[in-house]
Amino acid sequence: MRYKTELHLHNSEVSNCGKVPSRDSAEIYVAHGYSTIVVTNHMSKFTYKNKNFDHSALPWKEKCDFFMSGYHAMVEAAAGRFNVLFGMELRSNTNDNDYLIYGMTEDFMRSCPEMMDIPIKQLVPMVREAGMLFFQAHPFRNNIKITDPALLDGIEIYNGHPGHDSRNEIAELWAKKFNLLTSSGTDFHDPDHIPVGGIETDFPITSNAILLKTLREGNYSIIRDGSAQI
Repeated sequence: MRYKTELHLHNSEVSNCGKVPSRDSAEIYVAHGYSTIVVTNHMSKFTYKNKNFDHSALPWKEKCDFFMSGYHAMVEAAAGRFNVLFGMELRSNTNDNDYLIYGMTEDFMRSCPEMMDIPIKQLVPMVREAGMLFFQAHPFRNNIKITDPALLDGIEIYNGHPGHDSRNEIAELWAKKFNLLTSSGTDFHDPDHIPVGGIETDFPITSNAILLKTLREGNYSIIRDGSAQI
C-alpha cells in the first residue's frame, strides 16, 4: 500500500489567501486518498492585518493562539480519517520569499516572538538546532529572490498552484545543482484546487518525527500533477 502526504496547504481559518475552511478541504483530501496533511498556513504580516481584521497589535501569545487555530480546525475536521501535522509557511518582513518549515512545534513558535522580523541568517540556525527542516517554497516564481543554498535544507521542486508559474523544472535543476532536499505540494487555497502535489511513501507519515526522517533520507516519491514519480 502507498500513502500520500500533502506538504503545502492553507485553510481559511488562518491564511488570508485561503478560501476553504478545514471542514471542506478535509472532504476533498479524503476523496483524493491522502493519508496525511501538513497544515502550512502563512506566518506573515498579512496573516494578522488584512481586509477582514487587524490583529497586528495583539501580543505574540495571542497571535500564536490564532495561528494554532488553523491546525486545530484541521485536526477536528479530519476526525481520525487522516493524520494532521503542524507546519508553517514563513514570510520574512524583508522580502516576498516564502519558506516552508517542517517539524514546526508550538513551543518553538511561541519562543520566537515576531519571528517574521528575525533575519533568515539568524533564524535558520535556530530552526536546525531545534531539529526542523527549512525549505524555500516555489523559489522561482516572479518577485522571489534567490536564497543562499547554504541556508536551505531543501526546496519545493513541484508547486501545484494553478494560478502561478512556479517554474518547477528550474527548481528541480537548482535542487540537483546544490544537492538540496526536495518537496512537492499542491499549495492548496481554493475550492476548485485539486490536490496534485505531495509525497508518496510505503508507510504512513503519522508524526513530524517520521516526516523529518523521511525527507532527510529521501525515502519517498514526488507527486506531480497528481501522480507519484520517482
